[in-house]
Amino acid sequence: MELDDVSKQYCTKITQVGKNLYSLKMVPDFAITQRAFLVVSPNGNILWDCIPLLDEATIAFINSKGGLKAIAFSHPHFYSCMNVWAETFNCPVYIHERDTESVMYKSDRLKFWQGSSLPVLDFELVNIGGHFPGSSVLRVPSLSDKGVILCGDTLYISRSGRHIAVMHSFPNLILLSQQEFLSVFEKAKNLEFDTMYGAFAGQDLVGNAREVFDSSMKRYIESYGV
Repeated sequence: MELDDVSKQYCTKITQVGKNLYSLKMVPDFAITQRAFLVVSPNGNILWDCIPLLDEATIAFINSKGGLKAIAFSHPHFYSCMNVWAETFNCPVYIHERDTESVMYKSDRLKFWQGSSLPVLDFELVNIGGHFPGSSVLRVPSLSDKGVILCGDTLYISRSGRHIAVMHSFPNLILLSQQEFLSVFEKAKNLEFDTMYGAFAGQDLVGNAREVFDSSMKRYIESYGV
């Protein structure tokens, strides 16, 4: 399906989910139904993850909030038409270098970052791995008392909101190896946050995200016999 055909059949629902935080989701549901996030900040706005539709209404809304200074990703499943977004808003796209091979269409706007973390504007990208080698989260300190994590499905919030999963493959229910899990846990355990928003509608943990994370990781540790 061409982008023009998508825009004729779908639109983008924009929802304010917190102060200076907006979700963008295609309606009716399309493909894997992920949502992107627009974070508004004094030093420049960032788009976290991407959706396959960029229509005039969405462009106008984002421009009304100050446009975009950056786009960043949790992992390759959400790249979609990122180059179109980057060209439209004249901004760079940040992808961890460990996921370079998953990029099908190269662009001068792509910035492959290295290491465990990267400050971008008022935000911090953190590579914790797991789902993909470059799987990352975005920490936004200003959105809550202890910070907000936008996690894509690098960390997967259950429908009940009581558990957080880290897996190699969510559709196929393939767990990480013990070594891989411990690597993810080591990189994520010292992050400071109290709120977390995931890739899909309903994956909002407001105020209690740290407690849910800690209890979930404890269950993993016990199940691996660590």
